[in-house]
Parts: sequence; C-alpha cells; structure tokens
Amino acid sequence: MDLQTLLRGAALEPDGLQDLQVTVSMVTSNSRKVTEGAVFLCLVGRSSDGHAYAAQALEKGAICVVAQRDLGLGARQLVVGDTRLAYGLLCSAFYGHPSKKLKLVGVTGTNGKTTVTTLAKQVLEQAGHKVGLIGTIQNQIDTLSLPAKFTTPEPEDLHALFASMVTAGCDCAVMEVSSQALDQGRLCGVTFDAAIFTNLTQDHLDYHGDMEHYFSAKRQLFLQARSAAVNADDAYGRRLLAEAVCPMSAYGTAAGCDFAAADIQQRVDGVSFTLVHGEQRIPVQFGMPGLFSVYNILAVIAACRALGLELDAICRAVAGCHGVFGRAEVLYRGAFTVICDFAHTADALENLLSTLRPFVPGRLVVLFGCAGQRDRTKRPKMASTVAQYADVMVISSDNPRNEDPYVILEDTVSTIRDRGVPYHLEVDRYYAIRWAIEQARPNDVVVLCGKGHENYQVIDTCTVYFDEHEIVAEAVKEWERAHQN
Repeated sequence: MDLQTLLRGAALEPDGLQDLQVTVSMVTSNSRKVTEGAVFLCLVGRSSDGHAYAAQALEKGAICVVAQRDLGLGARQLVVGDTRLAYGLLCSAFYGHPSKKLKLVGVTGTNGKTTVTTLAKQVLEQAGHKVGLIGTIQNQIDTLSLPAKFTTPEPEDLHALFASMVTAGCDCAVMEVSSQALDQGRLCGVTFDAAIFTNLTQDHLDYHGDMEHYFSAKRQLFLQARSAAVNADDAYGRRLLAEAVCPMSAYGTAAGCDFAAADIQQRVDGVSFTLVHGEQRIPVQFGMPGLFSVYNILAVIAACRALGLELDAICRAVAGCHGVFGRAEVLYRGAFTVICDFAHTADALENLLSTLRPFVPGRLVVLFGCAGQRDRTKRPKMASTVAQYADVMVISSDNPRNEDPYVILEDTVSTIRDRGVPYHLEVDRYYAIRWAIEQARPNDVVVLCGKGHENYQVIDTCTVYFDEHEIVAEAVKEWERAHQN
C-alpha cells in the first residue's frame, strides 16, 4: 500500500507530504520498531512524548511522522489535531479495515470481562460462527491461542489481530475493553455491534484519579457502539442507561429489565434461573456458581440477541458452556477443596466469597494479597471484605513490584487486627500457599484470590514464573502423604 492510499483510507489529507507513491511497510508509535517505509505516530503519554523521537524515526527510514504540532520537518511530517485518533484510523486502513468485516462485541466493567467474553465466544461458536477473542488471559483466532500482553492491545497490534481473524475465516470477535485503553484512544475508529457494561467498582484509581474519571473512560465505549447491554442492578449501569448514548437493553434481576433473571437457584456447582424477556420465560442452566454468574450470562444473552441469535438457541448454548481458567476454578477436590480466582478488588472478593460461604461445610480459608504501586486505599477494604466471610485469613503478596511488600502487608492488615478473625502473614506467596494447605482440615475450602489465570509474580522490576496450579498440586500431594493414616 502506498502512502497516498493509506492516508485516503484513514480520511487524512497529505498536506504537502512528499513521496506519496512510496510503499508503507508499517504503522507504529514505537520508535524502536521503526524500519524502512514506516509511518511513525507521535503520541503524547503520561511519562513520554513521541514527538521527541520523530527525528530518530526519520533517520531509521520512516517515510513520515504524524505529529500534533509543527516539528519543523517540512514535507516529512503530517500535523493532525489528535495523533491517537490518527493512529487508530491509519492502523485500520493499513490492514484493510478488518474490524468492519466482523460482528464485534466489546465488554467493559470492573469485574467479569474475561468470563463474559469467553462465554460469548462459546455461545457464538455453538451457533455456527467462527469467533476471535481478545482479552486478559489470551488472544484467540478461532481455535489458535496467542499470548496477550495487554487486555486491550495498542492499535498496531489490535488491527493486525482483527486482520488475522478475517483471514482465518472468523465472522465475529469478542474483546475485553479496558478503561485505560479507552482513555488512551486505542479503540479510535472501531465501531462495536454490541457493547456490554458489567459493573463499576473501585479499581484503577491510581490511573484515573477518581470514580468519575473512571466511569467517563468506560462510557466512551458506548459512544462507539450500535447497541448495548447494561447491568441495571449496578448504580453506574443505571446512570449509563439514563444517559442512553446508544440503543440500550437493561439486564438484571428486576422485573422491569429487558432481560431479567427470576427464580434464581444457586448451587455449589452452578446456577439456574428463569429468563424473562417480554412474554417469554425460558429456563437457563449454567455450570459456574455464584450470583455473578447470573449477571455474566444475562450479559451474554442480551448481546448475542442484539447480534441476531434466537433466544431459545442462546439459552441452550449457555447450558453447554464450560468454565473459565482461573475464574472460580476448582484446583483440588478431595478431603478438602482448593479454588483459585482472579478476585483482586473488594467487590470481586465480596461476590466470590459470599457465593462460596453457604456451601462450605468446614472452614473457609482465604489467601489474598494487594498489589504494589497500585491504589493503596483498596487494601484495607479488601481485608475488611475477606474478614466478613473467612474463618482464617492468609495475607501475602500479589505482584508487589518495587514497593516494600511488608509495607503492603501493614496497609492491608491495619483495619482487621481487632476483628477477631485469625490471620497469618507470609510475605512470600509460595510459602503462604503451602501454609494454607498444610493447615487444611477435612471439609475446608481454601480459596486463593488475586492471581487466577496469571502464572507470574512481579517482584521489584522482574517478572518471575509463579503458577499456583503447580504449587497447589505439589502441596496437596504432600498433605495427602502426611494424612494417609
């Protein structure tokens, strides 16, 4: 593709650029990746300004740089009002606008994004579609799994993924949409056929500053959607419904919702309810426990209906869906039970532990930690939530980064010392897990919160391999040997 064709495809004017017939090799905002024939975007970030690397990009062979101000580069620069918008438009054009060839579902919210996207993919596949997925755990092109660096990739990688999906024959794609990605304009130029809002609770305030800015970032998705499914039982969901920035369907447990769950039955191995949609009442079965599972399924049902699937077929497909790796996942079921989950906010812990508590015949042992260099105000809230449900608390590390892990533990434990709930402090998560399982008694349930699908710990500036699945398997074998008689 030549430069003139690329610019026209992105609805950008050449504005005096030379060499419009030269072939474009790539579109990038990373000066380290620039090769001969690249178009380089100067993005302004929180800690760096891409304009400082424009000359370097030209020296490495870039055709031109796209900037937000005149850099004095003459015919080698294109000045635009918003380089983030231009980045998205140029990447889309470079790959032939692949997102326009897919039925696209975007999911945003504090909790539930990974589960909802995974279940939506499974339902669409059962309906005969080939589906791509972009998310926290992995990216998928039909059945091919690829590692995921970010929940929502940068435009250069995002549109390359969309293009690969189209080449592989996919006609649908589902993706997690993070608030940071929306705030940074990574989805500029992308239109969603259906957008889902799951909920909004305190998280990422180290980035957004306050809940109002956090909500505002999430709201952006619905300005780019043809239809939306919104959780009406969530306060921010009701606010979004009231603003109605696109055609919206409400889901929840209230009778007035477009997609309502009635007669909810919870079990240790799943949930069932009656879906009420207008005059229709359809039984729904799903094999993951918890009230949050009801909301996740309602979101999937509403979005898939917006894509044109029949309601009866969607509900039948839900019954055939399987669980999600690292989400309320049972790692061991024997004399006692071990479960891992990604819950790392007070709200997520509340949802998980309140679900499990009624089904625990022995003690509920909860291991959790709080991340380093993240919102410190979450830490006592998380501890207080765990203290409401746990018989024993094990407080450890969860990606301390280069913050002192002992300071994190002190922040976490500060509000629960007088709660009367026994707690054990162990800064090394490996030994914390081992301790929790060594102390397990028959009929106990040990819940490991925070890591879920993650197989690493971030300590100082290093990312080290850390797979709780393997650690639990090793510890359980030792427990079983010690209790053979």
